[in-house]
Amino acid sequence: MFEKVIEGSNKSLFDKTKIILTPDHFTPNKDIASAKQCETLREFAYKYDISNYFEVGRGGIEHCLIPEQGLVGPGEAFVGADSHTCTYGALGAFSTGVGSTDLGVAMALGKCWFKIPESIKFVYSGSLNKWVSGKDLILYTIGKIGVDGATYKAMEFTGDVIKNLSMDNRLTMCNMAIEAGAKNGIITPDKITRDYLEKVGKTNYKIYESDKNAGYSEIIEFECKDIEPQVALPPLPENSKSISEVDNMKVEIDQSIIGSCTNGRIEDLRIAANILKNQKIHHKVRCIVIPGTQNIYLQALKEGLIEIFIDAGAIFSTPTCGPCLGGHMGILAAGEKAISTTNRNFTGRMGHPESEIYLSNPAIAAASAIKGYITSPESL
Repeated sequence: MFEKVIEGSNKSLFDKTKIILTPDHFTPNKDIASAKQCETLREFAYKYDISNYFEVGRGGIEHCLIPEQGLVGPGEAFVGADSHTCTYGALGAFSTGVGSTDLGVAMALGKCWFKIPESIKFVYSGSLNKWVSGKDLILYTIGKIGVDGATYKAMEFTGDVIKNLSMDNRLTMCNMAIEAGAKNGIITPDKITRDYLEKVGKTNYKIYESDKNAGYSEIIEFECKDIEPQVALPPLPENSKSISEVDNMKVEIDQSIIGSCTNGRIEDLRIAANILKNQKIHHKVRCIVIPGTQNIYLQALKEGLIEIFIDAGAIFSTPTCGPCLGGHMGILAAGEKAISTTNRNFTGRMGHPESEIYLSNPAIAAASAIKGYITSPESL
């Protein structure tokens, strides 16, 4: 599709420095079909001399890789052929997923056409309880408004809790804005943003923020002292319940996934490793840890996290989307249940349509892998 659009528009790209390609969904190549797909991508990158092409071994999962490489920043409009492109709103960019045809046009002409979305303002006040993270805030929010509660709207995350939230947690929140149907999620850049951008070498950007008298379709306020760690029960992210409720259900699991574009950053791995240190994975559970990028993999190696995971009985994978979308590296059989730090728990998302996926933060996924059922780290 990309090739056809470009061949019809002077056979060139509008700006090859603003195009980013990375194979991640079925890589390292799962089968012949994925090998062919990656070959097509590679040949396209070489043909048009695209410098921001990240081959397997040099890249990782796109939504972890692109911020890490300083390729997106405040004030930019960013589109991608993946629905979780909304991740970059954590840096103050307007970012959203589009279809293949729209992306082909954007690559050829440098243009996109959007209806300007209305905004919903979410205000998170107070302080976070132990083990509560950005993943819990977004699951809690989706649980309150539903998977279509922000359809084609911008979710603006604000409040004292957001101001004190780490960049890794902010990226997680904006990553899952699409699970509420939103066009994008966004957080006003601040010192945490600027410090992150300086670290990754992003220097050219412009910060925008909402006017003080900005109009919103709705303003929703949450007191965070009332929010426990969350678990989203199948088959939708909106089926979010507190860990105390789910703990009492004693949901036995066959697999625990820690990673993905939602929770595969170094902060996530540190939390999981802290819980798994000097522990053993339950003998009936497969625990698979997937770092978001090669740099995160290397950092985990330097910090000794990989040794902790392996000593506990977990598998440590190369960066890949893998099981998140039912690709490979952890497909579920009929009747199997998984706790996962990924972003979707639709029927059949991770394998057989009779399998079940429960979404959580890394702390719960790690504790559950040890106990053999979905539980809080407090139970250890």
